Amino acid sequence: MSAFVHRLKNTNLVRKVVYLVVGLVSYPGLTLLNSLSIKGTEHIKDLPKRNVLFVSNHQTYFADVITFLHIFCAVKWGKENRLGIPYYLLNPFTKVYYVAAEETMKGSWISRLFTLAGALTVKRTWRAEGQEVRRTLDPSDTRKIQRALSDNWVITFPQGTTKPFAPGRKGTAFIIKENRPIVVPVVISGFWRAFNKKGLKFKKKGVVLSVTFKAPLEIDYDAPTDQILDQVMDAIEQSKEHMMKGPHHWLKIDK
Repeated sequence: MSAFVHRLKNTNLVRKVVYLVVGLVSYPGLTLLNSLSIKGTEHIKDLPKRNVLFVSNHQTYFADVITFLHIFCAVKWGKENRLGIPYYLLNPFTKVYYVAAEETMKGSWISRLFTLAGALTVKRTWRAEGQEVRRTLDPSDTRKIQRALSDNWVITFPQGTTKPFAPGRKGTAFIIKENRPIVVPVVISGFWRAFNKKGLKFKKKGVVLSVTFKAPLEIDYDAPTDQILDQVMDAIEQSKEHMMKGPHHWLKIDK
């Protein structure tokens, strides 16, 4: 990312304009063409404005994050478990960043614009240009996330992929262990039905989109990274235990 784009991304006025544009474009799809169910905003309304990490399962490249930003802005304006009329976009909550694959954010004009809303672009450690590529964690990516946490909220998706029940990445546990943030688990559903994976095009209307914020985790920051990661994956309902409880397993048992 060029130094100029980096400066733009960290300019509050620019981010507010991007929030307004993206928010107005996405609002009808979230609340009018589909139904948005929000739970647990009482867990986030009194959080400090720094060193808070939101960990979530992942279903689309953009709709998930955009919905989180809508909710954070609405909560700033005193709304609880609802968006209502989006006047909150006139003065949005912008002290939040989100982790995204560098490859993804270069994919289209929408993704390039949305980068200015606070993307922390990182190199995928296991995949590049559709090919399986194993890399070690880039220390510069870790430092990027650490700097953002020092004065903001950060959203990350531990699985790094939209594939359900994919294993979590140890980088998330490492960030938690090193920075000791407040960790808020989020569970989403319905987004893969309503939107295409790489944009905001509608696949289906009338879908119930669900976002549930859980209480912050009680974490032993001195525990091994594997243990921390297991706790996170269970909290976002992507662990093996939750996979075995899914409807697809009920069907197999019935047969």
